[in-house]
Amino acid sequence: MMTYNRNSVARKKNQTRLNFLLCIPFFILLLCISSCIREDEYANTPKGNFDALWTLIDQKYCFLEYKQINWDSIYTVYQRQLTANMSNDDLFEVLGNMLNELQDGHVNLYSSGDVARYWSWYEDYPRNFNESIIEKYLGTDYRIAAGAKYKILDDNIGYIYYESFSSPIGNGNLDQILQYMAICNGIIIDVRNNGGGNLSNSTTFAARFTNEKILTGYVEHKTGKGHNDFSNPVAIYLEPANSIRWQKKVVVLTNRHAYSATNNFVNSMRYLPKVTIMGDKTGGGGGMPFTSELPNGWGVRFSASPYFDADMNQIEFGIEPDIQVGLLSSDENKKVDTIIEEARAFLKN
Repeated sequence: MMTYNRNSVARKKNQTRLNFLLCIPFFILLLCISSCIREDEYANTPKGNFDALWTLIDQKYCFLEYKQINWDSIYTVYQRQLTANMSNDDLFEVLGNMLNELQDGHVNLYSSGDVARYWSWYEDYPRNFNESIIEKYLGTDYRIAAGAKYKILDDNIGYIYYESFSSPIGNGNLDQILQYMAICNGIIIDVRNNGGGNLSNSTTFAARFTNEKILTGYVEHKTGKGHNDFSNPVAIYLEPANSIRWQKKVVVLTNRHAYSATNNFVNSMRYLPKVTIMGDKTGGGGGMPFTSELPNGWGVRFSASPYFDADMNQIEFGIEPDIQVGLLSSDENKKVDTIIEEARAFLKN
């Protein structure tokens, strides 16, 4: 009996100890959750929304160090503009102006009545594009495949105008385009004024112009709250398509309004041996956007993961062309696109 009682008591003590140990992680989890709530909880007031936005950018935006932005001093400047009873319109203006300090076209503030945006990445530069002239080159008998308009010009040069990577393009579309242009001596791909869209569309398109797997860049991800807290770089490769691939020369036309997914498309294409980039420097947009929300329900979009080229150079501020060409006003007055004509001459030679 005594042996039995000792074992029974021991078992009860061990079970009690075990139950206690099992409860420790649960209490730690509760403490962590309550701590996170206290850290991330902001009042729905002008000051609360301001602090929520400033902290979000401070901890999650990926280019503060690269752009050498003193985010602490910006807090001081814009916090002084707050008042307890300011209107939503006035608060929206203050927050939008603060975000403009990031000089990033991927940064936006969304309310039910407005969108704060930064457009100086292309507004302060030559346009090098005239839509009415593009319509002249295409005429009325051009073909359309998903988001691409295409035609064979009279000198046997293929011309493809892709105005937005938000418009999807499939493998069937690309097969039709490339089969139709098989007789051409070369292709012009015009992505001027293409403000971006879906990266998968730009990758699907670029995959038709390589026969090998090619390293085109790297991406990093935020891993902590510090401005330099990033993961190790992850390599990005362009894989050749498992269908029709173009084997002749290509010229890609760019201008400052080529942005975001288009910037990535140009970055991929420039590593291909038969591709030449012509026109003006792209607008950039080398950060993968992320979205969040303020206490009052306003949406926020910002760059969270930086992209680099194959040499680990930032592409946030754009990519230089292989051949710099601008749209001459004298040509524009004659309804001639200088950049298209230079590309045609380059391909014929």
